[in-house]
Amino acid sequence: MSLSIKEILRKVRKIELKTKGLSSMEFSGSYKTSFKGRGMSFSEVRLYQYGDDVRNIDWNVTARTGEPHIKIFEEEREQTFMLLIDISGSSFFGANAQAKNEYIAEIAATLAFSAISNNDKVGVIFFSDRIERYLAPRKGHNHILRIIRDLLFLNPKSKGTNLGLSLKYLNNLLKRRCTAFLISDFMTATYEKDLKVACSKHDIVGVHIYDTRETEMPNIGLLPVIDAEGGKMIWVDTASQTVRDNYRNKYEENLQYFYNTFSKVGADVLSLGTHESYVNTLRKFFKERSSI
Repeated sequence: MSLSIKEILRKVRKIELKTKGLSSMEFSGSYKTSFKGRGMSFSEVRLYQYGDDVRNIDWNVTARTGEPHIKIFEEEREQTFMLLIDISGSSFFGANAQAKNEYIAEIAATLAFSAISNNDKVGVIFFSDRIERYLAPRKGHNHILRIIRDLLFLNPKSKGTNLGLSLKYLNNLLKRRCTAFLISDFMTATYEKDLKVACSKHDIVGVHIYDTRETEMPNIGLLPVIDAEGGKMIWVDTASQTVRDNYRNKYEENLQYFYNTFSKVGADVLSLGTHESYVNTLRKFFKERSSI
């Protein structure tokens, strides 16, 4: 049954109140030291001085004037902050009190409010195995409310997952360096090449979201199971130790691929379960980044 406009607004407002307060009290300052000043933009040209980095010499001006000149760069005062959010079928799973898509909505809203409070623009790429929707980077409170609404209620046209596609789309979309949070359950192992290219252009952070029921299969006998992305229903004998081991091993293989792949390209990662508060983990993450 579809929700009324009033019910939709109530859900959006609930997440807004919680996450806006968190971003203001908990994360605003640490966000600034973690992500501000990582980009550099051209400012001016001046005469070369002893000790200047020769790699910054402006050879065109030097040739024209007959005297060595260097380019001066300054920290960018405004950055683009992107959220790449997996809305495939598995993202709507929820065996705990909160489904993964609702949990993701809170995390994404907290990050977005932190960004706009520091005068950064926020954009979103919603994806499954296709690009479901793109929201161009903007500032402003209403823009964040639009993001929250789409996170909760956007109905994807496809249920599959293609992480590489979202990274390719980001690379083609933004030519200037940005900070991008890739938020997914990472139940696939085919995105290493695209991640490597994306990390050469942007600051990518992987945020792994999981439900405890995805890590271990309970022993409850014969169970009808529907593949959230394929749509096929099968009967599974959860009493079988082999079945439960294979289920756990598949999850651990994907998780290890996630850690190894991001480690290879030097990108940061987070892993968050829907059964736990994300506040302390985000606080620790920001603190660690700001100390680098």
